[in-house]
Amino acid sequence: MNKQIISLFSFGIFLVIIGAIGKIMDWNQSNLIMAIGLLFELLAAILFIWQKIKK
Repeated sequence: MNKQIISLFSFGIFLVIIGAIGKIMDWNQSNLIMAIGLLFELLAAILFIWQKIKK
Protein backbone atom coordinates (compact mmCIF):
# COMPACT_ATOMS: atom_id res chain seq x y z
CA MET A 1 0.00 0.00 0.00
CA ASN A 2 0.96 3.56 -0.51
CA LYS A 3 2.42 5.35 2.53
CA GLN A 4 0.07 8.29 1.93
CA ILE A 5 -2.99 6.04 2.25
CA ILE A 6 -1.68 4.44 5.43
CA SER A 7 -0.91 7.89 6.84
CA LEU A 8 -4.40 9.23 6.05
CA PHE A 9 -6.05 6.17 7.54
CA SER A 10 -3.91 6.29 10.69
CA PHE A 11 -4.57 9.99 11.20
CA GLY A 12 -8.30 9.36 10.73
CA ILE A 13 -8.25 6.61 13.36
CA PHE A 14 -6.34 8.94 15.70
CA LEU A 15 -8.93 11.70 15.27
CA VAL A 16 -11.82 9.31 15.84
CA ILE A 17 -10.21 8.06 19.06
CA ILE A 18 -9.59 11.64 20.25
CA GLY A 19 -13.20 12.50 19.36
CA ALA A 20 -14.48 9.51 21.35
CA ILE A 21 -12.42 10.56 24.34
CA GLY A 22 -13.79 14.06 23.89
CA LYS A 23 -17.34 12.69 23.91
CA ILE A 24 -16.66 11.01 27.24
CA MET A 25 -15.16 14.21 28.63
CA ASP A 26 -18.04 16.29 27.19
CA TRP A 27 -15.99 18.51 24.85
CA ASN A 28 -17.91 20.86 22.59
CA GLN A 29 -15.85 20.07 19.48
CA SER A 30 -15.76 16.28 19.82
CA ASN A 31 -18.35 15.67 17.08
CA LEU A 32 -16.36 17.81 14.67
CA ILE A 33 -13.13 15.97 15.47
CA MET A 34 -14.82 12.62 14.91
CA ALA A 35 -16.34 13.82 11.62
CA ILE A 36 -12.96 15.01 10.36
CA GLY A 37 -11.46 11.65 11.34
CA LEU A 38 -14.14 9.80 9.41
CA LEU A 39 -13.51 12.09 6.44
CA PHE A 40 -9.81 11.18 6.47
CA GLU A 41 -10.68 7.48 6.64
CA LEU A 42 -13.13 7.85 3.76
CA LEU A 43 -10.53 9.68 1.70
CA ALA A 44 -7.99 6.92 2.36
CA ALA A 45 -10.53 4.27 1.32
CA ILE A 46 -11.38 6.14 -1.89
CA LEU A 47 -7.70 6.54 -2.78
CA PHE A 48 -7.07 2.84 -2.08
CA ILE A 49 -10.00 1.78 -4.27
CA TRP A 50 -8.97 4.23 -7.00
CA GLN A 51 -5.47 2.73 -7.11
CA LYS A 52 -6.88 -0.80 -7.30
CA ILE A 53 -9.20 0.18 -10.15
CA LYS A 54 -6.42 1.87 -12.11
CA LYS A 55 -4.31 -1.31 -12.03
